[in-house]
Amino acid sequence: MTQQQSVEPVLTGVRNFRDLGGLPARDGRRVRHGRLFRSGHLARATDQDRAFLAGLGLRTVFDLRNAADRTLEGLDIALPGVRGRHVPLTGDRDGAEFWALVRGGDLPRLRAAFGEGRAEALMAETYREVVRERTTELGTVLRSLASDGAPALVHCSAGKDRAGLTVALALLVAGVEPAAVEADYLLSGAPHHRYRLDRATDAGDAVSPEIGGLLAPLFDARGAYLTAAWDEIDAGWGSLDRYVAVGLGLSAAERRALEETLLAE
Repeated sequence: MTQQQSVEPVLTGVRNFRDLGGLPARDGRRVRHGRLFRSGHLARATDQDRAFLAGLGLRTVFDLRNAADRTLEGLDIALPGVRGRHVPLTGDRDGAEFWALVRGGDLPRLRAAFGEGRAEALMAETYREVVRERTTELGTVLRSLASDGAPALVHCSAGKDRAGLTVALALLVAGVEPAAVEADYLLSGAPHHRYRLDRATDAGDAVSPEIGGLLAPLFDARGAYLTAAWDEIDAGWGSLDRYVAVGLGLSAAERRALEETLLAE
């Protein structure tokens, strides 16, 4: 695969897949095609999907889901010669409680949990918590990408939040233009990219418009969520550069290696 080629999103059992190649970076460079991919989980990949993924030349698949996600959705399919790394960015207990409520909660419980802006606040706080409390895990992913981890696929459940934030951070650290980073993140809100939520059949008003509205902020890609993460970095570390060096523990050499891995002239 050449740097000029892009990968078409032909997958049918994997949501929100795309190649980050082509995004503009500083000094006229762009992200290399075929180096960094993002998606939702791979547990429901079809045989055709498996063949497509196996042809990408991946070295690493980073699964950012917690144990509750993996129990609910299933483990990733195996890809020959590809190293799978499980790097959970959220806690198992929180994940189990979240899915129990989202999939089976009745309307009064959903109103109490997510109504009147509480869903948006929950999502923003989740992004803040990840950058604040998961520095070791984020550093692990970025350090691997800077060394021998790429070509790599980064995914969580929907490929929107944990994967979206991790990929956005990697791109920013490599020097990709912030506007391009946010634009890519927002693509996860397109209908054909969104997570397919299965509500329990015995849940009251399982698919009512009000329930859909209450749950929408949880599955939307909103710029305000990324902004919450960047604000948390500024509040705790003063700048992205200091966060990368002190919070994530990346050396200047590792940061340069990440740039060289992801960017091309």
